[in-house]
Amino acid sequence: MAAKVKVGILGASGYTGAELVRLLLRHPRVEIVCLTADRRAGQTMGAVFPQFAPYELPTLISIDDIDWKNSGLDLVFCALPHATTQKVIKDLLSKAPQIRIVDLSADFRLSDTSAYARWYGHEHHAPELQPEAVYGLAEIYPREIKAARLVANPGCYTTCAQLPLIPLLKARAIDPEEIVIDAKSGMTGAGRSAREEMLFSEVSEGFHAYGVGKHRHMAELDQEFSKAADKEVVVSFTPHLLPMNRGILSTIYVRGRRGRTPEGLHAILLKFYEKKQFVHVLPFGQTPQTRHVRGSNMTFIGVAADRIPGRAIIISALDNLTKGASGQAIQNMNLMLGFPEAMGIDQAALFP
Repeated sequence: MAAKVKVGILGASGYTGAELVRLLLRHPRVEIVCLTADRRAGQTMGAVFPQFAPYELPTLISIDDIDWKNSGLDLVFCALPHATTQKVIKDLLSKAPQIRIVDLSADFRLSDTSAYARWYGHEHHAPELQPEAVYGLAEIYPREIKAARLVANPGCYTTCAQLPLIPLLKARAIDPEEIVIDAKSGMTGAGRSAREEMLFSEVSEGFHAYGVGKHRHMAELDQEFSKAADKEVVVSFTPHLLPMNRGILSTIYVRGRRGRTPEGLHAILLKFYEKKQFVHVLPFGQTPQTRHVRGSNMTFIGVAADRIPGRAIIISALDNLTKGASGQAIQNMNLMLGFPEAMGIDQAALFP
């Protein structure tokens, strides 16, 4: 039997940390040897998340208690808040440069450190590491991810929008100046911290937009769309919060270029993703639902014709905790370590 790689999860008491544990428990080539959660240090994972009570897992510890040089870790998933992450990774790599990292925060997603400072309100704390960080959209940058030491896992909203749009921008099939992204997310996208605006009575039986005109994921979208189009692209993006636990659904409005029809756009996506295991393009005219990807690493994409000539409506759906975060992080780990890309994350969606 092949040796297992030793993996640590920093920030294991959050939703993405718990999702990493859930998925890695069934990964045949991984041993979880380190779990951190500073406020929960000393507790078991089963005490924090009862679903893990039957499993033998390391006791939660503080990051400060890790001896990186002698940890024996092969790879670390970093599921910490932005800003915190840059300092932790800088310290980690200075002491153990051989450890590979998949960062689930936003800290290394923006290649321009000045853009990071503008969008996140503080300077980048590890600018010397930014040039080597690879943007971890696995279907678009597999070769770069395989060779990377540090992978910046994309955001959930951005993954849901980029997977359908990047192939179309690369093909020059849509007008980059006429992209409108209307996105809705479940509650887990807001994290596990206790906040008044996230109380059940504040969000149930309601539906609202937030970050209107200023959401931080706009910078990530603009960066990747500009690369794909080979010109500056600024998109219209509005996120909404839905009173459900998991899922993102993005309704995207585009205009075809040079006579491209909605059917033609669908054909481009179908061809681009025909050999990609975790993106499924539905038959033309059919549209996805979040319940059909729940708990899976799948993205479903549908294309339909708008009644306005030349315009198409693209709808994409994914689970924000799986393909939008932890599942994609493991997909990146598989690429980095030379494992089959789908290893440990090929489960079907949970329905109903």
